[in-house]
Amino acid sequence: MTTSDFTGFVLLQQAGEYLCVGGPDLVLQPVLAESWKSNDLGTVWTFKLRKGVKFHSGGEMKADDVAASIDRLADPASSSNALSVFKGILQKGATRKVDDYTVEFHLDTPNGNFPYMLSSDNYNAIILPASYKGDYEKSFDGTGPFKLEKYTPKVGASFVRNENYWGLMALPERTEFTFFNDEQSQILALQGGQVDMMNAVSPLAGIVLLNDPNFNIISAKTSAHNQFHMRCDSDAFKDPRVRRAIALCLDRDKLVAGLHKGRASLGNDSPFAPIYPSTDASVPQRKQDIAQAKQLMEAAGAGKGFKVTLTTERYIDIPEYAQLIQNWVKEIGIDLDLNLLDQGRYYGDAVFGKSNWLDSVMGITDYAHRGVPNVLLAAPLKSDGTWNAAHFKNRDYDALVSSYIAALDLEAQKASAGKIQNLLLEETPVIFGYFSDLLVPTAKGVTGVQPTAMGQLFLDKASKA
Repeated sequence: MTTSDFTGFVLLQQAGEYLCVGGPDLVLQPVLAESWKSNDLGTVWTFKLRKGVKFHSGGEMKADDVAASIDRLADPASSSNALSVFKGILQKGATRKVDDYTVEFHLDTPNGNFPYMLSSDNYNAIILPASYKGDYEKSFDGTGPFKLEKYTPKVGASFVRNENYWGLMALPERTEFTFFNDEQSQILALQGGQVDMMNAVSPLAGIVLLNDPNFNIISAKTSAHNQFHMRCDSDAFKDPRVRRAIALCLDRDKLVAGLHKGRASLGNDSPFAPIYPSTDASVPQRKQDIAQAKQLMEAAGAGKGFKVTLTTERYIDIPEYAQLIQNWVKEIGIDLDLNLLDQGRYYGDAVFGKSNWLDSVMGITDYAHRGVPNVLLAAPLKSDGTWNAAHFKNRDYDALVSSYIAALDLEAQKASAGKIQNLLLEETPVIFGYFSDLLVPTAKGVTGVQPTAMGQLFLDKASKA
């Protein structure tokens, strides 16, 4: 699986299933796995699999299928986004069958949150038959409550109820998905009665739906956010005082109240969102302070300001966010040019040297929700992180993250979290201005829709009056 967008998440999960799924309270719920436990060190995790689960193509799901599925994702040659999760944690060949219904995962290092790496958080981790050879779009083979009826790229897809499902039979006999080019087209289709729901809407574009009694809005707090990075190895941003100065220009209260119509939480320049139990809430919240920002610019020898380009994607509210930043940093003498690209051009090949995202001096990137902060701490911020667009390299940070990830209890995680939060406030390679709420609009009379903060939509209990 190499999908990396919300549409892909939703379609994958109609037909396929994960070992476990993240609930609205961030607690994992068993699905294809019935239970899991670690050894005393957190280096080996053992999963017990559900019996009697059948693939759409026939054959029972067993340990060989799980091992093959996870090995594919952990293979460096696979080009899957799941490598951002598994790199340095789980290697190809480290997923081992114990018996037909037991699998062991032998980790490179201790990891107290490892089950989240195998859940819906790791959106590509659908379990497929061991015999899978590619061309997933032709079959959408899986174990889920719906089976593929038809898939047409860039047009849509339809699914029918899986009559041989291992769990409770899905209520809908059939579900249909239509693809749109932009958010506004989706809103118009919902208003016109052509569709019954959207998989998500931004507060800015969806303001017409938020207070309309003809629609219900399913909402949830998430850790989804837009990371605003500054390249720490560039002349403009080598000095952390300049990076802190820019962070102090942002009016975060206005970002939440204005850009998000109150449907977001304040960010404090680390991946530790307010929803995480391990977040240290005693760390002071950064607020707008232009006077202090100017002092930092002077101290860094940049009092006269400079010109720089912010490169980002045309996606949801990011262009408006970029324009707000452009106006705010003028107050400390920074002349910010905006380079807005479509998502394909922005991400490029998503590897260093071939990506506007990873190579830009300054950029804003959308990040999906995660039930634990592990991936968000490692991939974009560790020295060897696969998504380290800030080119941030700090040994103390790397050691603290390793300590957090290895912790097996909440108190130990909190102890490391506070140190990480304070270090990132000091260094500020990335600005986390806000964490967005998930907003799923449905037509009145539609019930039983269960979204995840990651962007999946469970429709097996959905019905329409």
